[in-house]
Amino acid sequence: MNEIVFAVMEKALKKELSIATAESCTGGKVAAALIGYAGASDIYKEGFVTYSNEAKMKRLGVNEKTLSKYGAVSEQTAREMAEGAANAANADIGLSTTGIAGPGGGTAEKPVGLVYIGVSVKGNTTVKKLNLSGDRETVRNSAVKEILTLLDSLI
Repeated sequence: MNEIVFAVMEKALKKELSIATAESCTGGKVAAALIGYAGASDIYKEGFVTYSNEAKMKRLGVNEKTLSKYGAVSEQTAREMAEGAANAANADIGLSTTGIAGPGGGTAEKPVGLVYIGVSVKGNTTVKKLNLSGDRETVRNSAVKEILTLLDSLI
């Protein structure tokens, strides 16, 4: 994972793009990966671990109607989280993760391993649906790698 972190941070530094993160299922792992890069303080602004719906609304401006209609684990919520993180931190890039890491909490409609990742770069937002497998830590670590890979393709 260090290679993808290095690639993403080098690109962001070169392009002078600041980054903020909004995490639910990954619980700060995206922020920790980015901050592991020496020099991260030049572009990493802040991170939000918004596990509850209330935190998503209060800290990131996720709309209550979005959460009611689509749920916390949805494309729509991931989009609003990424955009909300960028706005709240006044950053060029907002990253978001929301999903069901397990082992419990899954349903037939939203199974364990369902994760949505969002990347907002200067207002252009891309959301990707992931169906990950493995235990809780594997799902969380896979989500981190996936969001960094998506970010790398977009900057």
